[in-house]
Amino acid sequence: MKTITNNHSLTAARALILPSREASLRRESSVSQFWNSNRKLLEEAWGEWELDNKDNLLIPDETLLDSRLRKAINEAWENPEKENAVADLWEEIIPGVYSVQFFDPERLGVFRNYLEELVKSEIPTRAPYGIQLNRYGMLLDPRSEGYLAAPSFQGFYNLIMDRYMRPIARLLLDTYGYDNQTFGFSIQYNPDKDKDLHAHTDASAATLNININLPDEEFTGSQVDFYDKNTDKTVQTIFESGRAFIHRGNVPHATHPITSGQRRNLVMWLYGDRMQIPRGGDSSYGNSNYNLSEVIKPESITAQQRWSLPEGAKDTTAPF
Repeated sequence: MKTITNNHSLTAARALILPSREASLRRESSVSQFWNSNRKLLEEAWGEWELDNKDNLLIPDETLLDSRLRKAINEAWENPEKENAVADLWEEIIPGVYSVQFFDPERLGVFRNYLEELVKSEIPTRAPYGIQLNRYGMLLDPRSEGYLAAPSFQGFYNLIMDRYMRPIARLLLDTYGYDNQTFGFSIQYNPDKDKDLHAHTDASAATLNININLPDEEFTGSQVDFYDKNTDKTVQTIFESGRAFIHRGNVPHATHPITSGQRRNLVMWLYGDRMQIPRGGDSSYGNSNYNLSEVIKPESITAQQRWSLPEGAKDTTAPF
């Protein structure tokens, strides 16, 4: 039986008139004012919507993920000395870039149906605009204006960040100490809109980019180039259903134009307090507050430290 609630916030949220795309691209102050002034309303609306749909709404959890990865991760949390089994699952593309089967392709349909229900809720979310505005994307992290505040999604998002991404990044990319803060967004590439992304680096210590196309959702083009600083060569890759890349944010990468179909991805970042990020293996950092005494030597970090949660509080600054 469907629960009926007094949907005052849900009704009000659906009636909001969003800032224009042009105003968002110009970063007009009124855009931030709109999202910030309506933050509580939107969060309450998501809560009301989930309560209304609690009897038929998926609660996303670890069963959506690849069983081998899930098993290795759970065993490493129980005994960090088993972390090598996690590392063994990842294929090294170039130094600082790794790939793995992250979602179970057979379960992606369930997750995609859940995401489509979120869209059909008609609760406004803000599209991500960093390098460019992605019309069909959403911001995922609570530090972002107009983020996807559905409680069930936030639980899943934090699960991926805390239980999967952070220890994996520490293990493969030596990001310990520069991963207290989180950021995330979704993107969609289409041949007529948002079709590519020029060469860039990320303002992150680590980036996790997960494809959520269904196995039969084919596309052409949209290859991703990673630049290998060690060989001065570019390695071209392509996303497959449920597959993910994790890489250091300072690895240059670009997306080729998509020529048919659509490509959908979840993108998540980790970085340190005050936006600190390690730059490769040297001692320079992407923040002017860098202090030599704060340098963390990767070889001094234990397995137990890698498989732990940061103690610091989350800040409220979003990269974009």
